[in-house]
Amino acid sequence: QVQLVESGGGSVQPGGSLRLSCAASRNTFFSMGWYRQAPGQQRELVARIVSDSNKILADSAKGRFTISRAKNTVDLQMNSLKVEDTAVYYCTARALSGAEYWGQGTQVTVSS
Repeated sequence: QVQLVESGGGSVQPGGSLRLSCAASRNTFFSMGWYRQAPGQQRELVARIVSDSNKILADSAKGRFTISRAKNTVDLQMNSLKVEDTAVYYCTARALSGAEYWGQGTQVTVSS
């Protein structure tokens, strides 16, 4: 069974930084990424990566967030955090078959 485990969430003041990490139980995924879901909102894409030269960032993340990966891990460096970044962040991994796997989520809270 595929498992993805997130870490690095927590509480931070506006302007602060957090680094989220996700470790997968195998390393044969086509892409890995991060989604988030704020209270009362739909789950939205934050970033997705195939390789260092093939990655996507949401407009809200550009200039502030950086996504990177190794074979079975994906990290999200979040700088200049804003209150509106508050959400549960989910790690995801997509297999070549198209199957999508999800982590349990980690809470990020930005408040003063």
